Amino acid sequence: MATYAIGDVQGCYQELNDLLDRINFDSKNDRLWFTGDLINRGPESLEVLRMVKALDAVTVMGNHEAHLLAIDAGAGKPGKNDTLDAILNAPDRNELIQWITHFPLLHHDTDYDLTMVHAGLTPLWDLDQAIACAAELESVLRDETLINNFLMHMYGNQPHHWRDDLTGNGRLRFIINCFTRIRFCNESGHLDFDHKGPPGSQPQAYLPWFKLKNRKTRNNKIIFGHWASIDCGSVKAFDQDNVYPLDTGCVWGRKLTAMRLEDTNYFSVPSRQPLATQ
Repeated sequence: MATYAIGDVQGCYQELNDLLDRINFDSKNDRLWFTGDLINRGPESLEVLRMVKALDAVTVMGNHEAHLLAIDAGAGKPGKNDTLDAILNAPDRNELIQWITHFPLLHHDTDYDLTMVHAGLTPLWDLDQAIACAAELESVLRDETLINNFLMHMYGNQPHHWRDDLTGNGRLRFIINCFTRIRFCNESGHLDFDHKGPPGSQPQAYLPWFKLKNRKTRNNKIIFGHWASIDCGSVKAFDQDNVYPLDTGCVWGRKLTAMRLEDTNYFSVPSRQPLATQ
């Protein structure tokens, strides 16, 4: 028995099948974790959703899943590069949407001593506070009387700094932005959503969220996706930061990657998508 964490699939259904073949996945004995962003931009998002649902895998909420929920609720508009129509027109749309609302924002496994999120964490949260904030928003997403109001106010970059006394939709917006969109941050906890390039391309005084020395989760091992421009070629390159980035840009024509949790070995298959820039 083995457990594999898989990076952002983004509708790359054929590559997901290739990767499962590559790791000799046995659905009766092995388990799968997904870093979120199962959907969008790639060609077969509906097929990916149906497969992952059938496999009963652990999947955290990504920004593209949150975007789909907003579109479904009439609180968001499709972007020009979105490939969500097949989901929105599917006969099992409601069933899939309901399933997605139950994706956790954070998954923590005490047996592996590993935590998985889609994008990252503010340095101001320790693991207990991150778990509490995730649960706070999860309860809203799963409440039919609350979810639509939140989705109507979900988009936006403010507030970009955590305070314990944040309230209302501003508090919830920070939480979802942190879990699903964070890349760069400064030591005081201000998030920068304007820059999406690789580490080193950020403005002065900002660092990748996992590089901040005052990060309260530095001693926690964290799996994440979201950041396709990170070079994830070697686990050892990130040992000192206790993080395991798994988005290797499949939808951009690079590769799809899994990590076996038992020994932190990487397994990848090439993308079938045209090579592109983010």
